[in-house]
Formats: sequence, structure tokens, C-alpha cells
Amino acid sequence: MESKSGNERTGGMKISLPLLILLVLIIGIYAGTLLVRYFDRTDERIAIPVFRNDKVMEVLRFIEQDYVDSTSADKLREDAIKGMLDELDPHSQYMSAEMLRDANETLLGNFEGIGIEFRIVDDTINVIQVIQGGPSEKIGLLSGDRIIKINDTIVASIKMDNQQVVKKLKGPRGTRVKVTVHRPGFAEDLDFVITRDIIPLYSVDISYMADDSTGYIKVSKFSLSTPEEVDDALQKLKERGSTRLILDLRGNVGGYLESAIKMADEFLGNEKLIVYTEGNNRPRQYAYATQSGKFEDQALAILIDEGSASASEILAGAIQDNDRGVIIGRRSFGKGLVQQQLELDDGSAVRLTVARYFTPTGRCIQRPYNNGEEAYYDDLLQRLKTGELNNQDSIRFPDSLKYYTPGGKVVYGGGGIMPDIYVPIDTGQYYSYYNQLINKGLIYQFAYDFADKNRDKLLTSYSDASVFIEKFTVDNTLFDQLVVYGESKGVPRNDRDLKPTRDLIARLLKAYVGRNLFNDEAFYPVLNQDDRIFLKALETLKKTPILIN
Repeated sequence: MESKSGNERTGGMKISLPLLILLVLIIGIYAGTLLVRYFDRTDERIAIPVFRNDKVMEVLRFIEQDYVDSTSADKLREDAIKGMLDELDPHSQYMSAEMLRDANETLLGNFEGIGIEFRIVDDTINVIQVIQGGPSEKIGLLSGDRIIKINDTIVASIKMDNQQVVKKLKGPRGTRVKVTVHRPGFAEDLDFVITRDIIPLYSVDISYMADDSTGYIKVSKFSLSTPEEVDDALQKLKERGSTRLILDLRGNVGGYLESAIKMADEFLGNEKLIVYTEGNNRPRQYAYATQSGKFEDQALAILIDEGSASASEILAGAIQDNDRGVIIGRRSFGKGLVQQQLELDDGSAVRLTVARYFTPTGRCIQRPYNNGEEAYYDDLLQRLKTGELNNQDSIRFPDSLKYYTPGGKVVYGGGGIMPDIYVPIDTGQYYSYYNQLINKGLIYQFAYDFADKNRDKLLTSYSDASVFIEKFTVDNTLFDQLVVYGESKGVPRNDRDLKPTRDLIARLLKAYVGRNLFNDEAFYPVLNQDDRIFLKALETLKKTPILIN
């Protein structure tokens, strides 16, 4: 498929992780969907001319010359730009040079640094994961190490935040940073000099065989490298016997339009329409599938939820409107606006909405935003209040937004992708205790502490992720230790709620322990074992072996 910019080309949870999803959705989605505004963009960059002798410039000049107190001219200009963009739509946005660099790193699929994931615990930098192939792995840094000095400056017990740590560890490729670590089990601290390098950021969190014939791929974002990552994962799954695929886009807030188009092309036949865009100053442009798709014959299920936005919706909409596969989950976020990045002379940029995108049947799935940005991003709370998250009958679409696929299936525009198979959040009455553990992060913290204290023993007992998944169990002793830990953190034991949710709590505890030892390879396969949406997809694909035209 010819590579063009987006505007040129356009052409189970039960409260199964009950409020883990709900709260992470209510809290995380709000933050996560803000990232939609950062991520959804095209490659085209245009310098904006500076217009002088207008009212805005005059007012700024008056303030600089005559205002009673001292002011920052740069801040005033930035505030003026933000004010103008706030009057447009929720996704047009001003980005400072620093914000732009951070967002671009994520989308470009790499950054320059030392290659670790860390978490600050008790004012100490704990290495959670050493990125494979990165400079820290090459010099011997390990998960579980505590960084106590950076360039001989003490960084432990001084209340640093994540951003301060990142600034000290990140830097241009080829530069060096010295870190001193305390490694549990060693009497003396260890010094490492790390040469910073390009660190790859992956958008495929995990791919594995869910059963003998069904592959599973979890995609977290749409970066430049996503189509190649997915293609590689698909090839490996196919070699292992996959004839069916579950593509998990839950919580994926989007990214490059071009990447969504390339991914859709893998699954759709030649000349199938993928998406088209149109704006007041942008003529309609279409994107079609080519002959290059290598996975057009696999049964396909795509998983979406309230956190699936933008490029995720483009891909899901293209598959749904072409009757290519089945969409399972809950209604997606509803972002159908396309941004173009317009760069300013100081390295900052404006990401301006220039068009709407439309699915192949002609529906725009952008949610209304005429009640202001706050109401726009509070939509998830409204879905919760109206019962949409746990009852499909609460969802109403007007007939004016009804469309038909070539196969005669009814689909709707006006606010996200509605799945073909709806799976509610289970808000069972006995989740109070579980929710308290989740909301306070106690299962995660207990799992981290347990894995950290027993890392050597666990890694000796379980040589890899597959062995851990098969053989590790949360026995009564370990489970009771979690309950006691919860009591110490203000969550009293609740026997009424414990019995019906014990398996759920134990499953999540095992998943978190697995992630601390073997990363996502031992996380998603454990988590999916009682994930309602995942299990529905598995069941559906088994009943419908071929879902293509």
C-alpha cells in the first residue's frame, strides 16, 4: 500500500476487573482520552505565518507596555492561542515544545534513554522492567534493582516525582549516565555506567495462542511501527496454527490514521473502502484496501470498549461496515475528527481539527461536543449514570443515524462504534470488598512486594512465563496474607464478599505477580482467563469459523 500522510491518503470484565476497568475508565479514560488529542495526527507539518497589526497583537502589546504588574509575554501569547482553540472543538490543541516532543516519541515508536520502566516506592526508584535490547539490559541492570544515586547524586528518600526521575535518566543517544543501585541480596551497592541509546516503544503488548486455533493480539496504540509489529505477530501466530484472531483494542486511544489504514488493509480484500475524510477546507478523500492483505481469510473478532478511540474506531468501523468480522464489547469513545499538526517557529505546535472521518457506510461516529469540553469528557460518567455500561437496552440511537452494511446489518453513527455483540460490565452485589482493594491499589502493591521479596526463588521455580501460568497458584496462605495486608491498609476483612470474589481476586493477584516476573507474557494470558469480553470472542469465533464475505 502506498505510504501517504493521513490527509493525503484518507483516501470481562466482571466488574470482572469491576471497577478496575470502571475506575481506570472513569479516571484513566478522562486522562487517556486527553491523549487522543495528543495522538491523533497526520505526518504533514506546516509553518504558520505570523499575522501582525491585528486586535490580538494590539492587546498583547498594550498589556506588555501598560499593565500594572509584570507579565510574561510568552505565557500571554500561549494563553491567547489556547483560548482560541478552546472555542473550536475538544481535540484542537496547542502543544508546547516539550509536550510535542513527548507525544512524538510515543507515536514514532522510540525515545532516547537507558531503557527501564520504574516505579517510585517509599521514595525509592524501583526498576520494574528492563527493556529487552536496551542499554540497561546490556550492562546488567535487573528488575528489582533500587536506584539510589544518579551521577553520584543521592535520589533515594528525597521525594522525587516520576518526571524528575525521567529528566535525570533520559538524554541524547551516546551520552552517559552513572547509576548506583542497591540489589536485594547483595551487601554492597553496584555502580553502572550506561550509554544512552534509542529505546524502542512497542504498541503490541502481547500476542499468544488463546487455544489451538485462535491467536490473540493486544494493541495499545497506533504508532508508526504498529502495522509492522502486528504483521510480525500475525505471521508468528499463523505459523503456530492460528486460523482465527482476537484483536484487542480496548483502552487504545488511537494514534496515526495511516497506521489504522495499513492494519485494515491486512484484513480487507482489494478495493474495499476503509475510511474517507472531508472538511470545510479539505475535499473528500478516500482510502481503499489493496491486494497486499495477507490475513483476509482468518476469522476475526475485534474487542472495543469506552476507551477505544480515534484510530481504533477507524479500524473497527472498517471491519464492521465491510461485514468482515465481529465487533465485541461496549460502545467506543466516539472520536471522528482528524487533526493536522501545524508547527510554530519556537518548536511548539497547533494540532488543528481539519476534517471528519467517515466509515465505509458513510457514518460519522464523532460524539456531539456542543455542550463544552467538560461535558464532552464527562460522557463516561453519563454512560454510567444511564446504565449503558451494564445494560444494552439503555442505549438509544435515532433512526436518522441508521446505516446498512452490504450484508444488510444495521449500524449507527453519531457517537462511537456500537459492537455487534454487547458485553456489559458485571456490577454484582458482592464486589464491595474487591472494589476497595482495587481502588486503593492494594492487590497490585501486595503482588509487587511478594514478587520482589521472592524473586530469586520464583524465577528458579518457574523458568518462563508459560511454566508460571501453568503451575503457579495462589494458595490459601498467600491469599490470607493479602487479606491481612488489606486490613493493615484500612480495608477490613469481609467474609460475605470474599467467597463469591475469591477466584477473581486470586486471578488478579496471580496476573500481577506474573507481570512483575515475566512482564505482559504472564499478565494478559492469566487475566483473560475470566475476562467476559475475551471469553465471548473465543466462544463466538468457535461457533463461526469463517466471518468474511
